[in-house]
Amino acid sequence: MDSRNNRKQIKEQYGIVFNTLSEILFRHDPIGINFGDNTDEYDPEVGTILPRLETATTEDQVLQIIHEEFIKWFDADLVGSKEKYQALARDVWEMWRRLKENYK
Repeated sequence: MDSRNNRKQIKEQYGIVFNTLSEILFRHDPIGINFGDNTDEYDPEVGTILPRLETATTEDQVLQIIHEEFIKWFDADLVGSKEKYQALARDVWEMWRRLKENYK
């Protein structure tokens, strides 16, 4: 999976996009790990989702990427169906279209 050094490099590369994606995942909290004060809980997933967003051209592709990455990080039964991630994917797609030019 994503090592700390790799995640740090991705965080530096993407800047505000990394932080915004982390906030979106934390707000949607599809795995149920938001305890209020652990706001970086989804940072490892962000580190593997963000590079893959570079190839996404539709919201459906974002949905596929997010679902696949969550299955890699968590148990498939815990992750659940792809449909559960539609609102999350919509927010990520909107953010990505708005901010992707700002990270370089």
